[in-house]
Amino acid sequence: MTSEQIGYRGPTACAAAGITYRQLDYWARTGLVEPSVRPAHGSGTQRLYSFRDVVVLKIVKRFLDTGVSLQNIRTAVQHLRERGFRDLERMTLMSDGATVYECTSPDEVHALLQGGQGIFGIAVGVVWRDVESALSQLHGERIDTGETLVGHNPADELARRRNRAV
Repeated sequence: MTSEQIGYRGPTACAAAGITYRQLDYWARTGLVEPSVRPAHGSGTQRLYSFRDVVVLKIVKRFLDTGVSLQNIRTAVQHLRERGFRDLERMTLMSDGATVYECTSPDEVHALLQGGQGIFGIAVGVVWRDVESALSQLHGERIDTGETLVGHNPADELARRRNRAV
């Protein structure tokens, strides 16, 4: 199965992104990071997030942890959304705490660093691989059938039994 055919429920997205369910809910309700597979429709329905959604959730978390304002993060996420989230894994997002910059080449990173101000960066490829690793051990859901896909977690006895039963 490809990552475009798998969705992740809220608790799984939270675990992979390192955020609380309260943050996830707030970000979805305010439009910061909405689930692209299936939004919630009233009480009791389950949101379903794509792999890329979870990567963006983790990026947002990293920016928050470094002190970037939610307003600037919102601008950065909007920029990524407008790009269609293409080439995320090859991108570096840089910030001076006030503005978020997209860098796609070492020259762009170097030019920002030469400005003399304090800058930090998020190599999205590293975040991408972290999320891939985390989700491989968690449960996903087939988008077309809703079938639960059990991740490979060697410590999960119940998952091992389910995999043997199939």
